[in-house]
Amino acid sequence: MKRYPALDWLNFFIADVKDGAGPFLSVYLLSSQHWDAGKIGLIMAIAGTATVLARTPIGGFVDWVTWKRGLIITAAVMVGICLVLITWIPSFWPVAVTQAVIGIADAVFPPAITAISLGIVGFERFTYQVGRNEAFNHAGNVVTALVAGVAGWLISPSAVLWLAAFMAILSIGAVLNIEGKAINHKIARGLPAESGQILAPNLLELFTYKPLLIFTATITLFHFANAAMLPLLGQKLALTHPDAASLVIAFCITIAQIVMVPMALLVGRKANSWGRKPIFLAAFAVLPIRGFLYTLSQDPYYLISIQLLDGIGAGIFGALFYIVVSDLTWGTGHYNLALGATSACWGLGAALSHLVAGFIVDYAGYNVAFLSLTGIALIAFLLFWLAMPETSRVKRNSTT
Repeated sequence: MKRYPALDWLNFFIADVKDGAGPFLSVYLLSSQHWDAGKIGLIMAIAGTATVLARTPIGGFVDWVTWKRGLIITAAVMVGICLVLITWIPSFWPVAVTQAVIGIADAVFPPAITAISLGIVGFERFTYQVGRNEAFNHAGNVVTALVAGVAGWLISPSAVLWLAAFMAILSIGAVLNIEGKAINHKIARGLPAESGQILAPNLLELFTYKPLLIFTATITLFHFANAAMLPLLGQKLALTHPDAASLVIAFCITIAQIVMVPMALLVGRKANSWGRKPIFLAAFAVLPIRGFLYTLSQDPYYLISIQLLDGIGAGIFGALFYIVVSDLTWGTGHYNLALGATSACWGLGAALSHLVAGFIVDYAGYNVAFLSLTGIALIAFLLFWLAMPETSRVKRNSTT
């Protein structure tokens, strides 16, 4: 099967750019700037809210424009500048503004990269390419997390932000190496190449499609339960091991990301033959187990080992999300709009996760916060298991 090195490198370099340094920012604000958990949660919620508000219109914009590479470059530049500004002016309102900008940029990367991938490889090879995209993305996270952890430990926690800004520059180079003429922009928006017009009669019909609504509800609950877990773990470790917090959180990220690589490749190779639902159920099942296990010990080695479960869940989710939305919207011409809208919903869940979990920690402690998130994860698992249909065309056709 043909491979596309520029797409591989783009996904590798964009790994720590798209979320603005991720949990390392939480560690930096807590250990270097001495912010409390509630304040950090509010900052994370601002970024998440900006992403939520931007995702649907940006998804529709990606469907419409033919300069998708330019969108990625613009967003990468914005993230790089904002990360540098945070190290220079680490007070609340400047950080809040930069996080809002990063949140908007974060809404650009997934639909634009996915659209480019779909437009290059086509629907039939899309499952394989998404698995490959996510594998390289996770591999990029492994490398940058290791480098960031060592830099945060030996130099300063702020070095992590400079590293992410440098990765933004490298991602721009990767985008420029993608041949623009290789992208079929009809296919990139979820239309067959021979189609002369958008087949969906209206957007209301798309967004009242029951399987898409059920899927959106389940992934929103999933991210409400999942998003705050790793940042809370980073804060917990920063309190008990302040000098090594960046290094420990780097190991947490690294272990999870190493597991995500084979999980993403598994999805790319087996999601057509096994079906989407059985694989996705495994991702939903491990999340409540992980949340509960966080409460059983303070030992950093134990906590790091639990990240193996995060690797299973996130590795599956990261690849299957794009595939399932493609299943549900193929032929409508609104793939990236639907991708943006569904992403906005689970982004809202993630933003609320940071905000709610931060205040629970302030009033009841870390263990209560982890158990609360575990309860939400159980609800998400049950809803997906009982209500979500199989979306794979291969699986459906084999049973009819």
